[in-house]
Amino acid sequence: MSTTEDQLLSVTDLQIAYGAEPAVSGVSFTVGRGEVVAVVGESGSGKSTTAHAILGLLAGSGHVTGGTVEFEGEQIDSYSDRAWQRIRGARIGLVPQDPTTSLNPVTRIGDQVAEVLRIHGLADRRKARLDAVEVLERAGIDRPEIRARQYPHELSGGMRQRVLIGIALVANPALIIADEPTSALDVTVQRRILDHLDERIAESGAAVLLITHDLGVAADRADRILVMQGGRIVESGRTADILDNPRHEYTKKLLDSAPSLSSGPVDRPVRQDTSPLLTLTGITKRFNVGRGSSITAVNEVSLTVPRGQTVSLVGESGSGKSTTARIAVRLEQADAGTISFDGHDITKVKGGDLRELRRKIQLVYQNPYASLDPKLSVQDIVAEPLRAFKVGGRSQQQSRAAELLDQVALPEQFLSRKPAELSGGQRQRVAIARALALKPDLLVLDEPVSALDVSVQAQILALLDELQRELGLTYLFISHDLAVVRQISDVVGVMQAGRLLEIGTTTEIFDNPRNEYTRTLLDAIPGRDHSTRKAEHVRA
Repeated sequence: MSTTEDQLLSVTDLQIAYGAEPAVSGVSFTVGRGEVVAVVGESGSGKSTTAHAILGLLAGSGHVTGGTVEFEGEQIDSYSDRAWQRIRGARIGLVPQDPTTSLNPVTRIGDQVAEVLRIHGLADRRKARLDAVEVLERAGIDRPEIRARQYPHELSGGMRQRVLIGIALVANPALIIADEPTSALDVTVQRRILDHLDERIAESGAAVLLITHDLGVAADRADRILVMQGGRIVESGRTADILDNPRHEYTKKLLDSAPSLSSGPVDRPVRQDTSPLLTLTGITKRFNVGRGSSITAVNEVSLTVPRGQTVSLVGESGSGKSTTARIAVRLEQADAGTISFDGHDITKVKGGDLRELRRKIQLVYQNPYASLDPKLSVQDIVAEPLRAFKVGGRSQQQSRAAELLDQVALPEQFLSRKPAELSGGQRQRVAIARALALKPDLLVLDEPVSALDVSVQAQILALLDELQRELGLTYLFISHDLAVVRQISDVVGVMQAGRLLEIGTTTEIFDNPRNEYTRTLLDAIPGRDHSTRKAEHVRA
């Protein structure tokens, strides 16, 4: 805890509402100069709302109903727009969560950085353009002169996030508020971005208020942790104290749910039947990228998925793992190689044979909200495959939908709801129920938990494990998150640049990785150091 003299930010009994609905109740904390304080909690806990209130950026009907916010000894919660312009960006910087929506899609990157410099009087128009290139270079962006002339969509997610960090730090603010700055990034990119943020903060001596749902990130980066639930701070303290001796049940639940803080793989049953259900041999796929050039997305990948087991493919974005999965379910046609399912060559099946294959292989996507028809009820969504294949009459289909909902642990009253009325975890359960409707042999799960909070993520992983044991399902699991993969997999394959670099049992990959890239992925798991220390302590 910082002393009064060292306090940079002081929030006292903060209360926030959206319309008449309370969102944050009685939140109090301080941030000292040069200190990193992490606010953790699930979606809806009030952590981002608190951060936006500090910056005077509450959306819609959001407004502060009580309490005070002081920055550098001055009360700022009742600032006018004109007063906010003086300190927002100049004394308090913001690194927002989503660079796709935070950067102007029709303005060049260099012009967006230069605009910040001009607004805060740090440079005239000509100098701002030159300084913008320097800002991009300091942000760790390669070929900054070229990148300055590009538009946001021409940069990767990691580069766009570096641009936002550069913009947030350009005026050397005393406080940086980083709102889920890496939640959409691969673990290796996430680590590089957070390392860069740490370096820039060390240079400037700025303090950081880090908003995150990932306790692993907080474990690695924060001096202190504040745990929020239901709009309140339920526990706070030094990072080591929170991680090693959590007092509140909610904190314990978050820690137990965080896969990156787990000390090892879950207990997987030994399966006697290891006969192959799906076999990929020498799969290659190229995509044209214009003017006669192409990229090889999948390069001679061979893979076997045994019956009743979970085989996971991991790697960064662009590694080819999702393309491999789409080829396996025949949503993409391979340029070379063969696919065998249940002993039959399905590489080129079409028509009725391909339709019949759809009954045996089902796909669960990353974003259930985008893959569920918003106009249909849950009952109609779950029964949709049954109607498509003319399985039973309407009453039988409705009964089967109720049975499937029960299998994924959702109450029957959810049958009449629409997707918009469900949480992210509930929508993913509906997506899994729909995938099970035709009693498939294989589920291909493409990043099925990456968009979910850690506790909801843990529930979905436990559900998948339970369904596999009960129904004898086989999974091909696609993920960029090795911590998640450790919990659910029997076999893990590591992909990079379209190639399958190594494959082995979960224990082999995690305890004795052979490839340097695999070791890089493992080292990038947030909270891994704490997990290792905890495991060593337990063994001792």
